[in-house]
Amino acid sequence: MHREITGKAFVVGDNIDTDQIIPAQYLTYNPAVPEEYRMFGKYALSGVPPAQAGLPKGHVPFHTKDEYVSDYQIIIAGKNFGCGSSREHAPIALDAAGIEAIVAEFYARIFYRNAVNGGYLIPFESEQRLCERICTGDDLRIDIAQSRLDNLTTGETWQLRPLGEVAPIIAAGGLFPYARKVGLLKA
Repeated sequence: MHREITGKAFVVGDNIDTDQIIPAQYLTYNPAVPEEYRMFGKYALSGVPPAQAGLPKGHVPFHTKDEYVSDYQIIIAGKNFGCGSSREHAPIALDAAGIEAIVAEFYARIFYRNAVNGGYLIPFESEQRLCERICTGDDLRIDIAQSRLDNLTTGETWQLRPLGEVAPIIAAGGLFPYARKVGLLKA
């Protein structure tokens, strides 16, 4: 696992659910097929209502016209990110769109575990409400080892909660690679 993640922020508010992350009509695609996996990226966050996207400045699109990968690498969210159904397609869609990490106040439990277990992205938690302090388009850096978020645009820095027991799973690239690494599964 790399030591830091850098990229542009995409800011959303509270209660972004899995239907907003990847609307049900796009679940006909098969993420095991590379060309169809790309489609998850194309439609990621397409269900987020304008009032929830781009806080605090108003709606900012996650994608420009017909792109598969977004210009953003880090999502900054409020409370309860990934709530709703337990579909594992939600972290897949964000991964396919180029998201490397999310910083939220807290996550729906199943979304969090799907993100970690699949090795799709790193779900950090913040004790502060960063979705009202960071703007979409700000340049960010996350120091993974130090659990620190730097806003390179404004010069502000925040401490994130440590990844804790999921850190070795994330470092291995997901639950199955981790299980192989520690001898729980045969290679």
